[in-house]
Amino acid sequence: MPALTFPRLRSLPAAALLAVCILWSGGVPAQPRPVTPRGPLDAVEQNNISVFRRVSPSVVHITTLDTQRDFFSLNVEQVPRGTGTGFIWDDAGHIVTNFHVIQGGDAARVTLADQSSYGARLVGAFPDRDLAVLRIEAPREKLLPIPIGTSRDLLVGQGVYAIGNPFGLDQTLTRGIVSALNREIESVNRRAIRGVIQTDAAINPGNSGGPLLDSAGRLIGVNTQIYSPSGASAGIGFAIPVDEVNRVVPRLIKDGRFIRPAIGVTAGSAQLHQALKLPKGVAIVGVGPRSPAADAGLQAFTRGRDGRIVQGDVITALNDEPLGDLDDMLTLLEKRQVGERVSLTLWNKGKTRRQVVVLGASSD
Repeated sequence: MPALTFPRLRSLPAAALLAVCILWSGGVPAQPRPVTPRGPLDAVEQNNISVFRRVSPSVVHITTLDTQRDFFSLNVEQVPRGTGTGFIWDDAGHIVTNFHVIQGGDAARVTLADQSSYGARLVGAFPDRDLAVLRIEAPREKLLPIPIGTSRDLLVGQGVYAIGNPFGLDQTLTRGIVSALNREIESVNRRAIRGVIQTDAAINPGNSGGPLLDSAGRLIGVNTQIYSPSGASAGIGFAIPVDEVNRVVPRLIKDGRFIRPAIGVTAGSAQLHQALKLPKGVAIVGVGPRSPAADAGLQAFTRGRDGRIVQGDVITALNDEPLGDLDDMLTLLEKRQVGERVSLTLWNKGKTRRQVVVLGASSD
């Protein structure tokens, strides 16, 4: 259908044009329509507002900085490198975020919800779980720690919220559900992160390191990754469960790094397992001198003088929890403490035995 045109009206003065419009409308100028009363907000909306108001002061914007030197003047300046999200852990100024948010930066600045900004120093990081802790020197009255929940009792279908800074837009709230539990993703150093929460709450670049909350406004996870061919939210986001965070962060604050308990063995490759038709677990190909494994008498696979492989031990379970590979064992060890006694189930030439080992400290 061709567009309607009124060429003669274009030449009329404004006053005359207004008069024509009044005549066409029946002689009465149009009035704004009356506003329909809205009524009270429903329970879901009220909870959305309540959670955001209570928790958003605990959420921060993190800007990582690079140091650059001007070629001509030789002046040194810091320029923004990337942005992300974090949250206030305690009133001592500790800020939790993802390791990949601050990875490679020379410095970082933390902007609080009231837009005050502070230089941050790195306290500790654990790339295996994509977690890092920063610290800022800010007045205690501005440091509102986020409420901590639990992740072990989460159910698929329960409501969740994410607060973050997607694309640099401060203090954005999105809402969704727990889509799945016990997912597995890969950390920045290619370690498997197991037990991850999947959510359809919109998570975009810049949300990384921000909190995933339950409907009570408690922290249940740290948003860390999205699955998206386009790089934007596709309704599949992942969060590190808070039980893991609450285990790792205090140790980063205390020691500056996560000291993983260790047995003191070197693990064989998957190819070795296949070639020798070994059971699932960790084939020991090296035992560290004066290590817990050496003290316990664990045996490594070796090669005899005739070139044949001499059978060693395969660790098939730790405290009766079956092991599929080395990553399984490292994950279980991270839940223990240095000096703790654990029971290993060992396979050797078709026979199994149990051996108690006192955990030492890893050197990585």
